[in-house]
Amino acid sequence: MDAPPLSRRALPVRRIEAHPLAPADLRRWPATLVPVRQVLEEGLDLGAVTVLTGENGVGKSTLVEALATAYGLNAEGGSSGAQHATRASESDLGDHLQLVRGAGAPRKGFFLRAETMHGFYTYLEDIGMGAPLHERSHGESFLDLVSERLRIRGLWVLDEPESALSVSGCLALLGLLRELVADGSQIVLSTHSPVLAAFPGADLLELGSWGIRRCAYDDLDLVRTWRSFLDSPGRFLRHLE
Repeated sequence: MDAPPLSRRALPVRRIEAHPLAPADLRRWPATLVPVRQVLEEGLDLGAVTVLTGENGVGKSTLVEALATAYGLNAEGGSSGAQHATRASESDLGDHLQLVRGAGAPRKGFFLRAETMHGFYTYLEDIGMGAPLHERSHGESFLDLVSERLRIRGLWVLDEPESALSVSGCLALLGLLRELVADGSQIVLSTHSPVLAAFPGADLLELGSWGIRRCAYDDLDLVRTWRSFLDSPGRFLRHLE
């Protein structure tokens, strides 16, 4: 069953666009990435669930990271109240974005960023919040982190969470995220996983050298490539010899 759609007027973020008072330099990275430039020049409308796919380096993580920071979430993961920081690696794109928020929409949120979760777990332990996640497997800790924060209603931004998850783990995460949407949260997710890209009712955006295009699931390069590999893995592996 598809996740019940939120009214666009009730979304925490209805649209991302260039900030009129803080224009980005389009000659500098990350504005030189075609999908990022497209957002800055045309804006991007979001639905209740938005999934971004595409090859490494096209700008998926850059965009979701900028969305999270523009919303007020910690750049290394967590909520707006999280204060931890290790080594700043995020771009300044979030400073150049304006978010169009829904009237009366929840203003809380959470950013799950796979590459900085180890430091985030340490931060949570240091402040005595929640169970010790370092003592669990990588995948279990991801799922526990989400399940323990289902009460947070608002914008959930997830950057490649499949890095810690098996197929069954991805399915379990989908179940948790659908609970969030049913309770009024909005999801923006970047992924290389065909399982997570199958999020029921999601708006699928494919990023590449062309910019950003809306796509049906079966037409995603991600899905077609995985199907081709599973049908004939030897055809791909012979290129490694």
